[in-house]
Amino acid sequence: MQRMLIVVDMQNDFIDGALGSPEARAIVGRVADKMRGFQGRVITTRDTHEAQYLSTQEGRKLPVPHCLRGTEGWRLHPLIEAQRREEPFDKPVFGSAALGQALAEENAREPIGSIELVGLCTDICVISNALLLRAFLPETEIIVDASCCAGVSPQSHKTALEAMKACQVRIDNE
Repeated sequence: MQRMLIVVDMQNDFIDGALGSPEARAIVGRVADKMRGFQGRVITTRDTHEAQYLSTQEGRKLPVPHCLRGTEGWRLHPLIEAQRREEPFDKPVFGSAALGQALAEENAREPIGSIELVGLCTDICVISNALLLRAFLPETEIIVDASCCAGVSPQSHKTALEAMKACQVRIDNE
């Protein structure tokens, strides 16, 4: 069975840019190491917004331009980029239905035994993608490595981990 690692939104704007945090900076090396040593497919995602971001629903609720396509903030952190194995999934919203659909189709051809998620932010995009993948692949084990994730705040990170546990996502390295 296939194993997959999904590296969620390890982009400059979430690490040391417009929405960066010390917690996000702290996980970069661990995520790069995990990517380097992972025996299986490694997929990255990129939060991707266009110039009209502030006029979107998300932009009105979070009026901080970030991850605008083509900008330095949109790019994957250099340590993550160095470990990237294939083109990222660009996603305009928190969760990627396109990723879920692609993995469901792949699972039909060759079963996926487990999908592990790491990245940013635990309480927004990691949880959104974990739950989408749970819906698209109900018989696949979904895992989140808490030591390779960071939330908007330490408390919201913990809250998201608890919510994922309640939805039968396995949480490792809490």
